[in-house]
Amino acid sequence: MLARNRPDDWPLRLIQLLAVPGLLLAFYLLLFHNGSLISACSGSGWDDCGEVSGPEATYSSIGPIPVALIGLVGYAFLFLVPWLAPFWPWLEEYAPEVMVGLTGFALIFTLGLTGLELFVIKAICRYCVVSAGLIVVMFGLAMGYLRSLSPDHD
Repeated sequence: MLARNRPDDWPLRLIQLLAVPGLLLAFYLLLFHNGSLISACSGSGWDDCGEVSGPEATYSSIGPIPVALIGLVGYAFLFLVPWLAPFWPWLEEYAPEVMVGLTGFALIFTLGLTGLELFVIKAICRYCVVSAGLIVVMFGLAMGYLRSLSPDHD
């Protein structure tokens, strides 16, 4: 069970903190996707944000839903779970498992998108790479936190 404000809960707080730049990146990419902003990336070979997540990019949406919006919602959940856990007993009890599930799903989604960038689009977006790095760190923190709470852990 997750106790309120335990010093051992620092991984959840760090995940929550890392979600903030993730939210900002996803919001920036959503605005760029919608054509509201000009990209800071110039289209030069492998580094081409427009080809990956721009308004005309083939793989920048899943149906009518922009990938950046999916990222924005995902980062919002990662930010909110540690904050809401003390208010909802079931979430407080299962917060470590929920965080592993959320970050695990985000990691699988991110790996799929990165694979598309590298092998299909043949271009990368530097902001997407930063977001992928954030997700990898968050997943590692969530797994470490869950493992530290397991009864077999010494």
